[in-house]
Amino acid sequence: MATKTKEVSTIAEKLDALINLQSIDSEIDRIRTIRGELPLEVQDLEDELEGLETRINKMKDELKDLETEITDRKNAQKDSQTAIAAYKTKQDNVRNNREFESLSKEIEFQELEIKLNDKKIKEAKARIENKKEVLAEATERFDGRKKDLDAKKSELEAIIAETQKDEEKLMKNSEKAQKSIDDRLVKAYNRLRQNAKNGLAVVPVDRDSCGGCFNRIPPQRQMDIQTKRKIIVCEHCGRILVPGEE
Repeated sequence: MATKTKEVSTIAEKLDALINLQSIDSEIDRIRTIRGELPLEVQDLEDELEGLETRINKMKDELKDLETEITDRKNAQKDSQTAIAAYKTKQDNVRNNREFESLSKEIEFQELEIKLNDKKIKEAKARIENKKEVLAEATERFDGRKKDLDAKKSELEAIIAETQKDEEKLMKNSEKAQKSIDDRLVKAYNRLRQNAKNGLAVVPVDRDSCGGCFNRIPPQRQMDIQTKRKIIVCEHCGRILVPGEE
């Protein structure tokens, strides 16, 4: 059984096939350009929201810890007050000055503990107020960026819905066009497209210059390009050169 050969044979046919392939791929590029930076913007917003959410949850946990600290210190103050009352009761029944002085020191220590806890409670309350302000700002930013994300997603989904069918059809046409060109040329073409910012691997001669890098082309090479007798590449950028429109 004979193997199926490529449809294109002559140099002129190869060039025409490449021109057709470039036209299809350029239309695919145009559709993707319509989407522009939206996919990246969506990803950036999702990353930012993830970071904000982590920060917000951390601040909420810190607020809970501060509230717990305040509660613990208030309970410690109550314990100190209970201890002071007990020590004062004992002072009424002491047998000597030594016991009285010892209980007085215990009372003094508990009073210092009450003052220390009071100071720490005030500090914790101040930190709570500060964190609540920061949390409110972060939450407001999160809500704003979430709205931005929803809008960007809707915009992207609308564009994809509008262009997806056309892109899929063009992709099939591109695959079909590549099958009519020999593998060596297809590989060279794809390599040039990957390296070119605008995706142009095949460019016309425009005003005696390369349509890709705009460097001037010698007259003899222009003659070969016009007659399609050779596959000519630009000496400067390596793109495949084809005749410009008359």
